[in-house]
Amino acid sequence: MITSRVWQAFFLVTALGAPSLVAQTVPEPGGLRSQVRAWRTAHEKEIVRALVDLTALPNVAVHRDDIERNADHLIALFRQRGIEARKLTAGEAPPAVYGELRVPGATRTVVFYAHYDGQPADPADWGGADPWTPVLRTGPLSAGGREVDLATAPALDPEWRLYARSASDDKGPIIALLAALDALRAAGVTPSVNLKFFLEGEEEAGSPHLADLLSAHRDLLAADAWLLCDGPVHPSRRMQVVFGARGVSSLEVTVYGPLRALHSGHYGNWAPNPAALLVELLAGLRAPDGSIRIPGFSDAVRPLTDSEIRAAADLPAVEPALQEELGLAWTEGNGARLQDLVMRPALNLRGLAAAGVGEKARNAISTEARASIDFRLVPDQTPATVRETLEAHLRRQGFWVVHEEPDLETRRAHARIVRLDWESGYPGVRTSMDLPVSRAVLQAVGEAADGPLFRVPMLGGSIPISLFTEVLGAPTIIVPIVNHDNNQHAAHENLRLQNLWDGIEVYAQLFARLGQVWP
Repeated sequence: MITSRVWQAFFLVTALGAPSLVAQTVPEPGGLRSQVRAWRTAHEKEIVRALVDLTALPNVAVHRDDIERNADHLIALFRQRGIEARKLTAGEAPPAVYGELRVPGATRTVVFYAHYDGQPADPADWGGADPWTPVLRTGPLSAGGREVDLATAPALDPEWRLYARSASDDKGPIIALLAALDALRAAGVTPSVNLKFFLEGEEEAGSPHLADLLSAHRDLLAADAWLLCDGPVHPSRRMQVVFGARGVSSLEVTVYGPLRALHSGHYGNWAPNPAALLVELLAGLRAPDGSIRIPGFSDAVRPLTDSEIRAAADLPAVEPALQEELGLAWTEGNGARLQDLVMRPALNLRGLAAAGVGEKARNAISTEARASIDFRLVPDQTPATVRETLEAHLRRQGFWVVHEEPDLETRRAHARIVRLDWESGYPGVRTSMDLPVSRAVLQAVGEAADGPLFRVPMLGGSIPISLFTEVLGAPTIIVPIVNHDNNQHAAHENLRLQNLWDGIEVYAQLFARLGQVWP
């Protein structure tokens, strides 16, 4: 383990005459929060400028040169703070950025995880703007937020937002982690746990190499817990600690019609229509209320514990406000609450393609139709069992299942051919809320939060938590900070400044207090 010279010198100064370094350098929780807030208030423009510089770097995982530039930039940010950092690689994996800070006297080690890659972005969807040209606005773009010049703004309103790809997912949290370290050092406060940082470079591509990276660097990444800095706060804007996330398994579905497009008048009612066949197939998978119609699909689902049921029930109702915000007259799930629904498996139809519509529509029977699907999995479902269950169901429905383009002989021999192209996936995970580390994280975050802290059994979104538990055997907990309306994965992604400020306080509190409140 590495202790940098800068931090080592700081430890020596603060430890003089102190029999217990960690115990004597952390003020009471309210005082620590005040010190961190005072430092942040004095450095707000510098913090936002650091985020602007980071989000200006394109970061789609498949563009390796861009990813390398991001990794080099992050390593420089760590080293500016006196923390040694380097790239971790394994095979063809894009580099992960690793930093480490060993604290004299600390008995626990915690890894903070975030990812620095982002979703692809089309300027056309952003109103012609470059998604990697950060823009500061006075509020949500949908509410008429005006562009602001960071350099000339006299002060930063906490309701202002920074618009850029990855501003919230996950570059904002990365800057919050670094700023939290700065705030602690300015306050003369040492962390109470050994800190490790693992910043992944292909999370938005499905983390296909993450298991290889974790395995190759197993000893280096050993820790008592992993804290993931991904995802949004509660829609009420309250902080939440999340103890799990759904897994994911995705596939592309293709069904076939004639070898060439046919006139729908001359051949309609005779030549099979692949669009109609695809609609029939999908209707057999998913009911109008969103429930999954595949027999046996939920057999492996692990029931919620009493603690998880109580925690979900304690969350405030957000459904009416969300329906109004999103313009929804109805919701799926037969009236169930959002949190209850995202703790169940889901089948999302993420795209359809079959010839053309509108100006591109033709009176023709197309040659094929396609659908793109993602399944959201909960413990103890696995991608392998989902695949087996779905394919068995389709065979019972009379489909001939293939995994590559069917040849002419196959097309002539089988009436209902479906091609399934599966993507890599991972299972969902829930960490027990009753573990000592779970209670410690709740206490530390609660000390930094303004208002009630929510305990959430699991996120609806998918994060490869299972790999940390399977490969490294460490409990994993999510401490998200970004605004719930951040347009994650979509056009006009943004980060509300108050969420960034809150994140700095929360992460500083975790650094400083976790080792003290962890039995």
